[in-house]
Amino acid sequence: MTPPPARRRRAAEGGTPAHNLPRRGAVRRAQAITTYGVGSLIAVDHESFIVSGLDHAEDSWRADEAPRIHERRLARLLDVSHFRLPPASDDDSKDGMRGRRFPLMHSCPECTELQRHRDFNPPQGRSVCGTCEVELVPSRFVVACAAGHLGEFPYWHWVHRSTERGAAATVQCDGKLRLRSSGRTSSLRSILVSCTCEQAPEVSMEGSFRKNALKDLGLRCQGTRPWLGTSAPAVECGLPLRTLQRGSSAVWQPVLKSALSIPPWSDGRADPLAEHWEKLRKHKDRTAVEGYLDAIFDDEWPISLDEVMTLLDAEREEDPDGEAGPSFDHRYRALRNKEYERLRSGNDESEHSHDEQFVCETPLGDQSVLAPLGVTGPMLVKKLREVRALKAFTRLADPESTTDAKEMPLSGSPMRWLPAMEVRGEGVFLRLDEDRLGTWEKAAAVAARTERMRTAHQRVLEERAGDPSLVVPSPATPRMVLLHTLAHVLINEWSLEAGYPAAALRERLYAADDMAGVLIYTATSDSAGSLGGLVAQGEPELLDRTVRSAVHRAEWCSSDPLCMETEASGTGGTNLAACHACVMLPETSCEHNNILLDRALLVGTPQEPTLGFFGAVLSP
Repeated sequence: MTPPPARRRRAAEGGTPAHNLPRRGAVRRAQAITTYGVGSLIAVDHESFIVSGLDHAEDSWRADEAPRIHERRLARLLDVSHFRLPPASDDDSKDGMRGRRFPLMHSCPECTELQRHRDFNPPQGRSVCGTCEVELVPSRFVVACAAGHLGEFPYWHWVHRSTERGAAATVQCDGKLRLRSSGRTSSLRSILVSCTCEQAPEVSMEGSFRKNALKDLGLRCQGTRPWLGTSAPAVECGLPLRTLQRGSSAVWQPVLKSALSIPPWSDGRADPLAEHWEKLRKHKDRTAVEGYLDAIFDDEWPISLDEVMTLLDAEREEDPDGEAGPSFDHRYRALRNKEYERLRSGNDESEHSHDEQFVCETPLGDQSVLAPLGVTGPMLVKKLREVRALKAFTRLADPESTTDAKEMPLSGSPMRWLPAMEVRGEGVFLRLDEDRLGTWEKAAAVAARTERMRTAHQRVLEERAGDPSLVVPSPATPRMVLLHTLAHVLINEWSLEAGYPAAALRERLYAADDMAGVLIYTATSDSAGSLGGLVAQGEPELLDRTVRSAVHRAEWCSSDPLCMETEASGTGGTNLAACHACVMLPETSCEHNNILLDRALLVGTPQEPTLGFFGAVLSP
């Protein structure tokens, strides 16, 4: 989605601009970590920019427009001390996200010249050809490698490649590149590039997207990082380059991590100690902790010594057992485990202050009505706070398919903070009966159907990772696919019955050997997040009706019988009976990008009705 047109920067106090940098368009804060984060390409009118890195953001981001936010559990996971909201882009904003022009190669539709933007001699503040006064067109093509580097498409090498050997020419000529479209088709064959030196024939862009197209020219990644500016030296890389459309989703994919604020961290009282927890963890006894607090606070402590010791104990409880140096995945799993425990046990509002950010209570109704469904332990999450942080980004590779080695950091030097969004909302948490679930997932037909999805997903992960040693195992298990599909049909049902748009609801899955729960919640920055309508749906009588209605609705899809009988669907066959007409959701609502879904595990198939966990609900 293209941001709004450019607007004039308002003058700061005294009648002078806060900065001399020109302003181009606007993005929402949420987009600054999900769509237009650091290293991503953004189109503004006829121009293209790359969002700058965060090396100087500590100084350029104003404290009032980009305040600090704290979430100790997530900060500890990501090894930072705090987070900051991205600066707003409102009419009265003094600053915003910084950007740099990229790609630099532009073409003029009138004179067809293809060269760097500055070589067109455009007037100050405009992107037009200095000769023709026609809007310049940024290069449609860029190159990237799996390590996250990004560069200009090598037009000169593409034109001057040797037709006999397929290798790139090495001696530069004095000619000028030109780019035109024949207009005969809409394919790459109609995009023609030539050089005025006449040493090479005019060539089309056809074939430039082949996997080995640039490798055959002897070109390898030079490690360029344009989002860090020209002062950032290129790092040695050498990985194969791939040609991409400038607007392709593969050019930039965010690596987002999130956490719910749960007790004892959820009242915000510990925020003043955010910079000191790492040092406090080194002290084992109360006397040492007391001495440290006396040293850093001249006046009254923000919280009592007992509260500090309680927080330190809670932090140590989230350390994975039996591991000297736990991996990131193990630590993230421990974070989720603690959330699951807290959602099960609840946190009554009457026992806490008004500042409490996590309120989770048991519904008043009779929960036994849910027993025939295999649903148990519903909880009403009346207040919740979620912090979503942009940890890094990837190119070409799916963030879920590789380890941290494929992630590109947001700055050239290590930082002690990350950009993040703070959202508040409400939700409903429910679990599946462990005994019934354990019996169901051991069925041969269930295991075989899930194994098809797991195998397909593992194959996709291996293809995207490139290096088999870096591939993470697929999370597809019978209970994970079941919970994932159940969450999708519940979101669709509540979007119809409770009036919430599907994009305003999100899922949070807790699927492991010792977990079988799902949290459906509203965590948006607008008014749809905390109106109380979703919490009301968690009362047992309403929840029973919702689950039954959702399961019955999932029994039939407008694309049946094709949808139910398909052997594979989705990206690389990672779904089975799932399509946009039945269980798929807006991407912002799904934790797994609409993969690993199969409504047959909910309702069964005409041939095997017992395959579905909720098959008994559909029995006459």
